[in-house]
Amino acid sequence: MKKNSLIRFIARRVSTAVDNPVSTSTWRFYCSHSPPSSSSPPPNSKLFVAGLSWSVDEKSLKDAFSSFGNVSEVRIMYDKDTGRSRGFGFVHFSKEDEARCAKDAMDGKALLGRPLRISFALEKVRGAPVVVPRLPST
Repeated sequence: MKKNSLIRFIARRVSTAVDNPVSTSTWRFYCSHSPPSSSSPPPNSKLFVAGLSWSVDEKSLKDAFSSFGNVSEVRIMYDKDTGRSRGFGFVHFSKEDEARCAKDAMDGKALLGRPLRISFALEKVRGAPVVVPRLPST
């Protein structure tokens, strides 16, 4: 029962922080370490962030995620012809635990009016197909 109330508390704080990006710089989020399940890919410190609004830039994305830990790099992908955001990017954390906490708390939360879809980034493999494991639906 305590775990559910903690998750609801964090979700309220995150939704408030995302709606009001000025206040995120003073907040620090912590979460407990839970071992990754055997069916999911091994976590790393790089997150794939999809569903970005065209108005999100590197600074606003870093501000939204910096409350979870040290963000070492933020990269938004842009269309080479139009220069407009392609709607996704990557957030690199210095620690794996910080990335896990950020993923758990921010997945599905709205940033500038659009819900984020967050997963751990897969390693880039050149010349070989990327096989994404299917997770069992619960």
